[in-house]
Amino acid sequence: MTDSRPAPFFVGGAPALDFLNSIATPIDVPVEWITSGEHLVDWLRAANMVPPDVLAAMRRMAVPGELDGVAAQARALREWFRGFVEQHRGKPLRPDTLSELAPLNRVLERDQEYWQIVKRDRAETPAIRSGLAWRPLRRWQAPDTLLQPIAKAMAELACNEDFSHVRGCDRAPCTLFFLDRTNGHRRRWCSMAVCGNRAKQAAYRKRERRVAT
Repeated sequence: MTDSRPAPFFVGGAPALDFLNSIATPIDVPVEWITSGEHLVDWLRAANMVPPDVLAAMRRMAVPGELDGVAAQARALREWFRGFVEQHRGKPLRPDTLSELAPLNRVLERDQEYWQIVKRDRAETPAIRSGLAWRPLRRWQAPDTLLQPIAKAMAELACNEDFSHVRGCDRAPCTLFFLDRTNGHRRRWCSMAVCGNRAKQAAYRKRERRVAT
């Protein structure tokens, strides 16, 4: 069967918001990009959250239905975090919100990330003279490990970004989130090329109707 969905949207400016946008109403009809384990793997590859060789290994090791179960967990994590973002976006996170993030910490505590000294990619950091680098690695021991980079992205959004700049697209019925990094923080739309132009066209038509009457 041909997949009629558009390519995933990566307009969030932060991986965690891109993950929230893996279900969205970019135009008129809601689109779900993670309906199955295969779709989760495809989305993680498109988002560059997991190395391709790891995703291939997960496909090989998973028993029938196992990746679908992980996708269901990913959707549940996504919708829980959506509620947190909706409640707190537009203002800085207070220390007392930590208790609300307990479900996320429970996922993170299962991680098997560790650090290793590896060869440095000279193209990445040409100014550093050492040929060695200090990198985080992860033991990908089971398909549910695929939840870890998603959970880490959520934690990084909560701890390293200003929730005052987390926005939702102003154009209904679009439901896409984004992190407003613009000067002055006045961004209103997920994409100027799509929702921004549509909003301006709608405003223009409204003005024309008023003139006509």
